[in-house]
Amino acid sequence: MNELPQDAETSPDQTSMNTSRADTATRILDVAERLFVEHGFEATSLRMITQQAEVNLAAVNYHFGSKDALLQQAVIRRLAPWNRRCIEELDALEASGEVLTVENLVQGFVRPSLALSKDPSRGGALFVRLLSRTFIENHKMLREAIPAEHSEFVVRYSRAFARVLPHLSQEELAWRLHFSFSLMFNAFAGNDVLKVFIKKPQYVSARDPETVARHLLPYVIAGLTASVSKSGSASRSACSFRASAFWAI
Repeated sequence: MNELPQDAETSPDQTSMNTSRADTATRILDVAERLFVEHGFEATSLRMITQQAEVNLAAVNYHFGSKDALLQQAVIRRLAPWNRRCIEELDALEASGEVLTVENLVQGFVRPSLALSKDPSRGGALFVRLLSRTFIENHKMLREAIPAEHSEFVVRYSRAFARVLPHLSQEELAWRLHFSFSLMFNAFAGNDVLKVFIKKPQYVSARDPETVARHLLPYVIAGLTASVSKSGSASRSACSFRASAFWAI
């Protein structure tokens, strides 16, 4: 067997350097993710990030180039695996020969969402809160990056839901999916909304993802399968639907 030329091999020093760079980038991303959730994108300065990540500004510029790019990477690194897992769920469902239903389609993206929210190594509820906050703050770069990242997911699931809900107009289906995804991301973010109105709400604790999923699933299914109102029927042919409307939160 021919040996690799000496300069083609990776030396221990090079391996250590590459690992160190990856660790630095990950540390910056982890700190930025938390600060963006706590303070919002605009209120989080690069100085805050560098101080808590214990790096200098040059390190942030080297790995990401800008605060905008840092936010994009913080979101995409978590969102991309979730996206792939949702598509894998749909692939498996379609390959199984099982009849498509609203319930098993909703489970196809609730299961990965539940797994994500329970796993701190993948961001957990912290990342879901970041995603919710990102939608609220309407960050332009992510508005452009997320649809590109999720084009296959959106197209595949929109077609599947259209098959099992053929009586819905494209406009009506778009609205129902809009509300379903909005509800799902807010629910898994662990926000106890009732505490805004009631000091100690009974029964509801949004901090347990398993409990959230158990109550969320039938609620979303009921919303998607609700009867069509007269106004909804009248608008059936009034509006063409674009897949990007799913993310118009």
